[in-house]
Amino acid sequence: MTEQESILSQAERPVSFRELVAEALKYWEPRRVVYNVVLLVVIFFYFALAWPASRPFLSINSFLMLFILAVLANVCYSTAYVVDIFVQLSSLRAFWLRKRWLIFVLGTVFAAVITRFFALVFFFGTP
Repeated sequence: MTEQESILSQAERPVSFRELVAEALKYWEPRRVVYNVVLLVVIFFYFALAWPASRPFLSINSFLMLFILAVLANVCYSTAYVVDIFVQLSSLRAFWLRKRWLIFVLGTVFAAVITRFFALVFFFGTP
């Protein structure tokens, strides 16, 4: 049985809310690492691009601000669970299980763009 056939057979049977949450966790949590690495790469890229003017950013207050923004980015990432579980409860579950990677890519690109604007303000002083 191929992976796609397995997904389709899983999507057609009734599932409990607990199973939906477990499925969402199995899908989204490993990708959270990729999401955070992408955002970190954006920050490092613009930090390096602005060097040596970005040197004053190396302070405790700057790191605390970066920490706050990282937590907020991860809170935003967690909203994917609401959408994922909601759509899995619908009749679109089989389609969703095959195509939810698109939401991951779109969300990660959106977050990277927002991170870029913050990096421009932090390191260059202008958006």
